[in-house]
Amino acid sequence: MESNNRTIHIEENSCIKCGKCSQVCPAEIMIQDKTTKEIRLEQVGLCIGCGHCVDVCPTGSVIHSDFPPEKIHPINYSLLPTPEQIMLLVKSRRSNRTITSKPIDKKSLEQIVEAARYAPTATNSQQVAFTIVTDPEKLRQISNFTIETFESLVKKLTNPAIKILLKPFMPDVYKYVPAFKILKQKHLEGKDPILRKATALLIIHTPYSNRFGCEDANLAYQNASLMAQSLGISQIYMGFILTAIKQDKKKTFSRMLGIDGKIQAIMALGIPAFKYPKYVDRI
Repeated sequence: MESNNRTIHIEENSCIKCGKCSQVCPAEIMIQDKTTKEIRLEQVGLCIGCGHCVDVCPTGSVIHSDFPPEKIHPINYSLLPTPEQIMLLVKSRRSNRTITSKPIDKKSLEQIVEAARYAPTATNSQQVAFTIVTDPEKLRQISNFTIETFESLVKKLTNPAIKILLKPFMPDVYKYVPAFKILKQKHLEGKDPILRKATALLIIHTPYSNRFGCEDANLAYQNASLMAQSLGISQIYMGFILTAIKQDKKKTFSRMLGIDGKIQAIMALGIPAFKYPKYVDRI
């Protein structure tokens, strides 16, 4: 059956009528007859291209135009890490800020992005995009942009005419004013308080029209973070840069990097000087 150039077909000769495809299809376009057990297709246009039907079919009888043979891979479950190994990976992950000047190899960056790409997305929209920045000059510009944005914000917040009006209603915002001033001082001293000497940034962005862009992007972030941890690469959530971007009405940051869309999450990456030999229980 065909819809919007997408075709789905059930090979009747090999189908064993197990019904697994109908059980896993979120759009319920695969219907199993209760009597004959035959699988019929209805409203194929509702297909979201998740691939569940193809992956679950034990005989390869679901032929889907989105997933030709070269895109289908068997899973060797014996190779999967144990629950204990997964838990140790999760617990060992820290924001290790002892980053060295050693660059991250291209293959590792590609693996991090690939892990992020496989994160789930709402309605399987797969509208999450990734931008990697490794150019030292661009990284310097990003750090400068963040500091300059905070400096401008502090000037506004400490303006007597504005302060008297805003502070009673925004006390939490004013708590950050001293921190912003400290960041500026450290930046002038060459300590890089924003990027922490990171040699790469992973910027995760989505179309403005994506209602679940923030959720999708941060699911991708977690996948990327765990992959980076497994590779021995330090990863740090760039909250300061994201805060500055929210103040960037002219979209200076996005134009600087040629990003068309909403920036949802940013990860700083680098090779740490050492690893933590222990982890502590969460309070």
